[in-house]
Amino acid sequence: MTSWVGRTAAEIAAAVHDKRATPREVVAEHLERIERLDGRVGAFRVVRAEAALAEADEVAARADLAELPLAGVPVAVKDNLAVTGESNRVGSAATPDAPADHDHPTVARLRAAGAVVVGLTNVPELCVFGTTEGVHGTSRNPWDLTRTAGGSSGGSAAAVAAGLVPIALGNDGMGSLRIPAANCGLVTIKPGHGVVPAGISDGDWFGMSENGPLATTVEDARLMLAVLADAEFPRAAEPAPSRIAVSLRSPLAGVAISRPYADAVKEAAALLAGAGHEVRRADPPYPLSLSTTSLTHWTAGTAVDARGLDPRLLARRTRVHAAVGRRFLTSVQNGEGRERLRRRMEPFFAEHDVLLTPALARRSPRSVPWHERGWLVNVLANTNYSPMTPPWNLTGWPAMAVPFGTLPSGAPCSVQLVGRPGSEAALLDLAEQLERLRPWGRTAPLDEARG
Repeated sequence: MTSWVGRTAAEIAAAVHDKRATPREVVAEHLERIERLDGRVGAFRVVRAEAALAEADEVAARADLAELPLAGVPVAVKDNLAVTGESNRVGSAATPDAPADHDHPTVARLRAAGAVVVGLTNVPELCVFGTTEGVHGTSRNPWDLTRTAGGSSGGSAAAVAAGLVPIALGNDGMGSLRIPAANCGLVTIKPGHGVVPAGISDGDWFGMSENGPLATTVEDARLMLAVLADAEFPRAAEPAPSRIAVSLRSPLAGVAISRPYADAVKEAAALLAGAGHEVRRADPPYPLSLSTTSLTHWTAGTAVDARGLDPRLLARRTRVHAAVGRRFLTSVQNGEGRERLRRRMEPFFAEHDVLLTPALARRSPRSVPWHERGWLVNVLANTNYSPMTPPWNLTGWPAMAVPFGTLPSGAPCSVQLVGRPGSEAALLDLAEQLERLRPWGRTAPLDEARG
């Protein structure tokens, strides 16, 4: 019997089109794996077993089955996006438990493309932090269960890396796709502003948050992004030579890049230079004020999301984060800080097509109850390991995390690719070239013998 666990979304859809598999068979096999392994991974807040099987049968009965790009593909959805009939808890005890009466536009597009939603994935409370734990569960890195999967799309990333689903939906307001993807050895792209419908919480963190795919291959990331955006991102037969700037400098002053992540960037740069790209060392003109700009926007976004919630039901770190952010709402809402950063970066990206950096500064923190710890401890832990992502939410430009190499622990390492607005297809082509030159392990070897 053919196993569909560990297959890519593209492979599963092709098998369903060719009638080598049925949507029910594919979904049932993934549900069995979720039941068997997710107790250790902690990817899902809720698993929709019966509903998913019923939806798989509905997909199988569709007259347009052979044209559906995600026919029968199981997908996980981050628990800050509405799924009809399911509550949307956003990692908190303070949010209502009422079922949603509609699908978020991105969920609706996935379902229209033939995907089957098997469950909603864990997030840190209000999707604030770069580690995923809280009252609804803790998401661990399937490659190293002693470490956090990252956040805030930690549950979605853990689900894909553990082979519980081939693809998952997440979003990114300060790195919330790229951070867990980098931890868990996945491909993701935070699209540029306006490419994919946002509608995340209340105001999309002032337009900084974007929905995007988590996948094990660039092909799957491209396929899912096309569905989410309702647009094509055509694959070039051979990527055109690009002017690639390579930077090992942290955007946030005082944060150092650890050797494994620096080495990964150097090795990726050498491969791309050998493939014909113009590669040179060049640091973006990060302003010294970037740390302050990032903190004010990060906290102010939470201040908006916490409005109307009972503060007594929020974790202490969340309450403090929101309280700090309320002081900055007026200055953040005018958008001047983000516009200044865009203007400062535009000459750099006129001279260079792509920026290559580490995806993280160091490996993810240990998987411990971070939600029970103080605000400052959480902020420092997040900042010290994930300083590379926030600038590109502030500018609203596309950025990817791409697996590259391994850490001393054996867990995956990762690099980041950043481009100017409208460069999603070019970034995907470059990532696919890296994938060909240095293939990565797609799914963690998570079996019953591992701890």
